[in-house]
Amino acid sequence: MLEVFIDGLAEPTNPGIGTFGFVIYRDGERVKEAYGFVGESVSNNFSEYHALCEALRWILKRGWQGEEVIVKSDSLLLVNQMSGRWRVRGGLYAPKHLEALKLAREFDRISFLWIPREENSEADSLSRRAYEIYLRERIGANRMGDSSGR
Repeated sequence: MLEVFIDGLAEPTNPGIGTFGFVIYRDGERVKEAYGFVGESVSNNFSEYHALCEALRWILKRGWQGEEVIVKSDSLLLVNQMSGRWRVRGGLYAPKHLEALKLAREFDRISFLWIPREENSEADSLSRRAYEIYLRERIGANRMGDSSGR
């Protein structure tokens, strides 16, 4: 069984600087963690969906789509939309939602479970680490006279 913890954020405002983090456990053993920059002027929901897509792609590359997958997120919106309980009414994240649905269809057994933020501390910490790295790199680039921030 695969347990996938995902998190995305937008800071310092929403929309804002988007980052993501995810952690994957296979039969209780931590097999992958990843984090990174999503984009500027993106919503927290877009970042959450980005984390989901990145995690699902990683699993598919390993050929583990036949295993039971439980995706755990503190985003009620993502969990309820991916479970089919809530509709998508548009928004900045709608294209990422469609991408996530397409990826999820590749799995034999996939489910989505809402968890409180406290139970998602690993993925949350990774998304925050990505944000801090982004800020450090941007500040460093600006100090070198690069006004583009990259």
